[in-house]
Amino acid sequence: MRKSLSRYFPVFVLPTLAAFTIAFAVPFVMGIYLSFTKFTTITNAQWVGIDNYVKAFTYDGDFVHALWFTALFTVVSVVTVNVFAFILALLLTRGIRGTNFFRSVFFMPNLIGGIVLGYIWNLLINGVLSYSGTDLTYKAEYGFWGLVLLTNWQLIGYMMVIYIAGLQNIPDSLSEAASIDGASPFKTLIRIKIPMVMASITICTFLTLTNSFKMFDQNLALTAGLPEKETEMLALNIYNTFYGRSGWQGIGQAKAVMFFIIVAAIAFIQLKITKSREVEQ
Repeated sequence: MRKSLSRYFPVFVLPTLAAFTIAFAVPFVMGIYLSFTKFTTITNAQWVGIDNYVKAFTYDGDFVHALWFTALFTVVSVVTVNVFAFILALLLTRGIRGTNFFRSVFFMPNLIGGIVLGYIWNLLINGVLSYSGTDLTYKAEYGFWGLVLLTNWQLIGYMMVIYIAGLQNIPDSLSEAASIDGASPFKTLIRIKIPMVMASITICTFLTLTNSFKMFDQNLALTAGLPEKETEMLALNIYNTFYGRSGWQGIGQAKAVMFFIIVAAIAFIQLKITKSREVEQ
């Protein structure tokens, strides 16, 4: 059996490996190379060293602002999405009538595309703000909380499903033993349920963090960075740099590389921290 597997292993692996190399590995390496060049197309790239990285921070203050704006948005979104998703999961694992219906309803927003969501919430929020004679582009604060609201509406249902799976995996004997010992529902939540669903918390935190940091289409449709690029997030800033400014393709590519490093580093740190708190069941 092992000999047969080893004989046909290259046959099954080669197509996938070739697709991965062509579609991901080669473009990724080329992207890193182009971030150190000045170019308009890949055929006329001229090596400039780290100039693109320096200019990204010194010549373009919008990039630094987008970085801090995205970081603040991500912190708020990760906390709010996971708190509300966990609360909903707790409610929907208590045997409430119509639980399956509510699970489906809360999950549905995740199936809608980001551009569509952005335009829907743009209309809804501007409709409310119109009573005060303003709109989303009047203040950066409006755009910020509009993005937070949109993100919560889109992701809470998805994270809720993951938390429900984690809560349902907790042995009933643990909750029964805690109840017999006189533990309050709050203590049971803190000492048993949360530690036992740390694997779900790890997954949900990772997904929320990466989705928030990489947000592009919702940002474009909801505010497009207005007013004065004050609500422009990192992905939209990179897009506007690469496609909206002549001769800045290399700088845009350098920003994209830094963007990848930042997201990868934060996600890795988050995974290490939360996985270290997981409990073996």
